[in-house]
Amino acid sequence: MVGLNKLIVIGNLGTDPEMRYTPKGNPVTSFRIATSRFYTTPEGERRQDTEWFTVVAWNQLAEQCNQFLSKGRKIYVEGRLRSHTWEGQDGKTRFRNEIVANRVLFLDRQGSTSPTEEEGREVPQGAETPQDEEGLPW
Repeated sequence: MVGLNKLIVIGNLGTDPEMRYTPKGNPVTSFRIATSRFYTTPEGERRQDTEWFTVVAWNQLAEQCNQFLSKGRKIYVEGRLRSHTWEGQDGKTRFRNEIVANRVLFLDRQGSTSPTEEEGREVPQGAETPQDEEGLPW
């Protein structure tokens, strides 16, 4: 049986992208994206819930995200969910989920003068995630 692990998130960047390199020289960029939903409580009070996601991009996509994205931009991210588990220095088990991006679209026109410039612009898909990522500390 075939499985499917796919997430699509539309939101705003909460941090500037941070790029680094693996020991083998592969670029990897990470950033945080926030999505919000609004709802009304039974008492009539309007509330907002914000969910934060950590996004990781590899290789060419990592370089392009680092170059073109900045805090506050509205973007579309498509990728797969990846979970990490490790033991902290205090002996407690820690967990972290992240989205490994394979597609990123700009949804706003930051600093653009032409209505078509950058709107819906796609950051081209980069190469696949390297197989040696398991031993990395992030």
